Amino acid sequence: MNEIATKPYLLRALYEWCVDNGYTPHLAVKVDSRTQVPAEYVKNGEITLNVSPNAVHKLQLGNELIEFSARFGGVARQISVPVASVYALYARETGHGMTFDIESPKPGLQAVAEAEPAAPIKPAALPAPSTPQPPTKPGGGKPTLRRIK
Repeated sequence: MNEIATKPYLLRALYEWCVDNGYTPHLAVKVDSRTQVPAEYVKNGEITLNVSPNAVHKLQLGNELIEFSARFGGVARQISVPVASVYALYARETGHGMTFDIESPKPGLQAVAEAEPAAPIKPAALPAPSTPQPPTKPGGGKPTLRRIK
């Protein structure tokens, strides 16, 4: 019997933590042929999706797939993201969350995927709003960590 990975459980827990604290949960996803998101929002093969209850409809955080519908530019789109392609879930307001390793497809699935013609990537994610960073002071003091996207 195959053991279920911990990643989908951690994603659900982090999502719930964000929502319970009034934060906006964001998913950072590595886009590939299995990912259905609006292509026009994909940058460098990655997309960040706002998955807050106000931004998505019928969110399902499953063990293999994360699925929901969302509006992009006023157009409703169906989103499907393999859990294996998620590399982070974090709160937009604080940056607190967790990063994950990207899992490559299982050998059997890879052979099937290569045998099928490549489907165009269907992007459907909202770009993450950028939060301005406070200016840094020159000189000594406490070191700070700044997130660079």
